Amino acid sequence: MKYLIFLSGWMAAGVLLSCGAESNTLKNNIMPNDSSITTQSDTATFANGCFWCTEAVFQELNGVIKVTSGYSGGHVPNPTYEQVCEQNTGHAEALQIIYDPKIIRFDELLEVFWETHDPTTLNRQGNDIGPQYRSAIFYHNNIQKEEAEAYKAKLDKSGAWANPVVTAIEPLRNFYPAENYHQNYYRLNGRAPYCQYVIRPKMEKFEKVFKDKLKKE
Repeated sequence: MKYLIFLSGWMAAGVLLSCGAESNTLKNNIMPNDSSITTQSDTATFANGCFWCTEAVFQELNGVIKVTSGYSGGHVPNPTYEQVCEQNTGHAEALQIIYDPKIIRFDELLEVFWETHDPTTLNRQGNDIGPQYRSAIFYHNNIQKEEAEAYKAKLDKSGAWANPVVTAIEPLRNFYPAENYHQNYYRLNGRAPYCQYVIRPKMEKFEKVFKDKLKKE
């Protein structure tokens, strides 16, 4: 199991800064181009902490076509970032991942999902605290549900974690893209303090552990 080795450094970096600390200094980024999305693609929706970090991870995977940061799992339509941060919308910071299943399978995405955050901390990832940072898989169909539940059970049984996995597995009811300035955050704001001290160390560890799954230069 790679989990504990990888996350020991991943979570340690997170105590320095919180995800929302730089929200007032973000650039007005442009949304990704959809021209490469085809009918052969599939979609996964995950929540596993600050989407500035998780977006950067999944964008690097070979077979992933597009990653959109957004909000999912709540009851408020079209929420703003500020509303979600108030912790009363029910939404989690989430990713919608468009991928080519001929190149990367859903269970491989699950592997990356579970190995790049702590799924045993309820409503928290490192220094990011609140229900918007909860661990969740929003499945799109019964196949995704079954694979997620089986993987979660296997992970719990493995003993990789001292505490039980609290990741919620629930049907996708909604997904609202976040504001443009949240999209491609790490790529466009790489010199910002949160990127330098939190995201960059996480990415370096991720790239070492999953080097066989990364996009080619």
